[in-house]
Amino acid sequence: MADRSVLFVLFDGVQSLDVTGPLEVLSAAGYRIRTASPGGLPVRTGSGLCLLPDEDLAHAAAPHTLIVPGGPGTRRPAPELVARIAELADGAERIASVCTGAFLLAEAGLLSGRRATTHWSHSAELARRFPDVTVEPDPIHVRDGRVVTSAGVTAGIDLALALVEEDVGRELALGIARHLVMFLRRPGGQAQFSTQLAAQLAVRQPLRDVQRWITEHPDADLSVEALARRAALSPRQFARVFAAETGTTPGRYVDGVRLEVARRRLEDSDDGIEQVARLSGYRNPEAMRRAFARTLAVSPLDYRRRFRAAPSRNVSPPQRGTR
Repeated sequence: MADRSVLFVLFDGVQSLDVTGPLEVLSAAGYRIRTASPGGLPVRTGSGLCLLPDEDLAHAAAPHTLIVPGGPGTRRPAPELVARIAELADGAERIASVCTGAFLLAEAGLLSGRRATTHWSHSAELARRFPDVTVEPDPIHVRDGRVVTSAGVTAGIDLALALVEEDVGRELALGIARHLVMFLRRPGGQAQFSTQLAAQLAVRQPLRDVQRWITEHPDADLSVEALARRAALSPRQFARVFAAETGTTPGRYVDGVRLEVARRRLEDSDDGIEQVARLSGYRNPEAMRRAFARTLAVSPLDYRRRFRAAPSRNVSPPQRGTR
């Protein structure tokens, strides 16, 4: 692998996992990693952990990849920090942010006219404060030219794995993912959270049981009438309380679950399109195709080509310290 340097920007109030997650991935892949903070001083993370940087940010050389993590320290950044990020970015071949680190890139003018993402709960604020940035709240990470932005916290690990795949290859990236006991890498275009996380968990136990039943039996009769019977409610009452407690209608919830099941089968199985549609609860492949086109703007076949996981192979990451 060609020698590639990475510089992590540290500051008070940084999110510790935004740093340590990507750092573990890139270290396992043999990157040359440095950390730097203003004045070279120790920084206190948002959770209280103290991090000791390698060097003073003011004297750090421009790296191949500049990584700017997020955290509460991005809310009111020092002008000097923002200016130094802009200077280092000028000499970097690739700039990346994790979570709310996108705000620092935007402050530095690095996202102007670009597409970007951040943690879903901060996307509206990023769009409001920086109207010249096209904010995409759903993807795990977004690449626009030499700038890559990622969603919240653990998405930084997905981002780092994507960088390893880009630089070194898919097999090493998957080997590192297995070494870190992670699922196979989530592609950047995937949603930040699942249907179950996007919707609220119902308060009433019968409704929570129904939510679980939907997830476990996407190919069952999931009409309002059938679900209401499981909850021992009338269809009208069930529809009303389900929407009140989950924030969405039963029909939309079922649609989301079925789409998610279909996506996972297309990514991880060898099932044919007709079988995927049937097991996911669609009447026929055409119904599944319309759902994909409406929600994801791609066909099931195109989705599989883009996001299909590679066959698992026994590839181990290099030992720490090797290059």
